[in-house]
Amino acid sequence: MNPAPDHSFTHRRSFADYRARHFGFAAEGRVATVTLNRPERKNPLTFESYAELRDLFRALQYATDIKVVVIAGAGGNFCSGGDVHEIIGPLTHMKMPALMDFTHMTGDLVKAMRHCPQPIIAAVDGICAGAGAIIAMAADLRLGTPAAKTAFLFTRVGLAGCDMGACAILPRIIGQGRAAELLYTGRSMSADEGERWGFFNRLVSAADLPAEARALAESLAAGPTFAHGMTKAQLHKEWDMGIDEAIESEAQAQAICMQTQDFHRAYHAFVAKQKPVFEGT
Repeated sequence: MNPAPDHSFTHRRSFADYRARHFGFAAEGRVATVTLNRPERKNPLTFESYAELRDLFRALQYATDIKVVVIAGAGGNFCSGGDVHEIIGPLTHMKMPALMDFTHMTGDLVKAMRHCPQPIIAAVDGICAGAGAIIAMAADLRLGTPAAKTAFLFTRVGLAGCDMGACAILPRIIGQGRAAELLYTGRSMSADEGERWGFFNRLVSAADLPAEARALAESLAAGPTFAHGMTKAQLHKEWDMGIDEAIESEAQAQAICMQTQDFHRAYHAFVAKQKPVFEGT
């Protein structure tokens, strides 16, 4: 009798029991919420939280249950960036190899966010600065509150604005000139500017932010999630493509989606004048 096949190489797993060490994590149904939770310091990042966030988003490509991720901050702020005492101070004493290790790690967080198949929604209230602004930028969708203040303030600490992909990603969201202004000056972008410039998909009240982010996440999770992952992958890949190459790539992606059961479910539901129930397969 042949033994059962070993599929452990796929690393597929549920995240219902995932326990984060350096931030909050809650999995409810098909939506996971990541909460940066050092509110007494406006939720700054540490070396450890950077690494754990990177590893989490890398692992989410193997999640069997999580279809959408919401990332938020505790205590009325999103994230104040790298902790001054736990990151900035130590960096001033490091040699080049260690500095490169750090900047590669921070960039890998953005790569992990862009390559995980789940849409990521940033729910931004209050301070959203430095690496916090980058995390919001790297998300797929952003909800803000009128109190949101977003600043790519790297020049304020003597660094270049080209951090963690900012010079590549931010201009694609808000335009080259606006991005250049924020990255050169380090000034805060107000919530109204952020919405007008397209950084925020919309603004909601602080009281409504968690519920609005959850509702948006639930609506995406109820959709054809395999196809959502394909859309996210194409949005990322097509930055480096010409139009003809992009059209060909989308033709292949759409043909793959046409083989899914969700495509068939949608057709049969339409014929029956019913609302389709998608399962992500």
